[in-house]
Amino acid sequence: MPKHGKKYRLIKERIDTHKKYTFEEGIKLAIDNSFAKFDETIDLAIRLGVDPKHADQIVRGAVVLPHGTGRPVKVLVFAKGEKEKEALEAGADYVGSDDLIERIKEGWLDFDKAIATPDMMGAVGKIGKILGPRGLMPNVKLGTVTFDVAKAVKEFKAGKVEFRVDKSGVVHVPLGKVSFGLEKLLQNMSVLLELILKLRPASSKGTYLKGIAISTTMGPGIKIDPMNVKEMLR
Repeated sequence: MPKHGKKYRLIKERIDTHKKYTFEEGIKLAIDNSFAKFDETIDLAIRLGVDPKHADQIVRGAVVLPHGTGRPVKVLVFAKGEKEKEALEAGADYVGSDDLIERIKEGWLDFDKAIATPDMMGAVGKIGKILGPRGLMPNVKLGTVTFDVAKAVKEFKAGKVEFRVDKSGVVHVPLGKVSFGLEKLLQNMSVLLELILKLRPASSKGTYLKGIAISTTMGPGIKIDPMNVKEMLR
């Protein structure tokens, strides 16, 4: 839905586009000006001082937000035998092996996260061209290629989010819902920012946090002062 309705314009007038707010001010402003009839998601966008064209400057990671994202997550697990049973008991929505691979080849993609046991990766690699561009390919670094499928499923169900810097050097992550309130959203943000700071590539020179903005699903962007990060993480 385009963000140019009357309510959107009215809210935009309340936001000082020249000002960089503190995290607390920005989140409060986003919550107070949420106008949709549904529980909007608050999204965080961070522009990093990295060049994603270089492999050693790609920032990516995964973190379990203390209060989750508020979004239901459909988890698929590629596994066989005991691990299949383990994944189902942990709450996975879909579990299987060759049968699921065939469904995906036919165009079925009704899931949000995919996990695979290491022994399944040879077969899963055959659909890498389908899963990869959609950010669904299981990955060792993100903990989605593992024999501990129960833990991986529970983490995603509890609110684990993955992120990766895009071509323009921006990381986009959902922080939670407007209904979470200020404190829970700030706690989610603290955990996320702490990890992003830890993931700073050694080859990244100059300013690392170049720009930060938050927005609700339907609302305008609110600029946050990157200098506020250290203060927030004390």
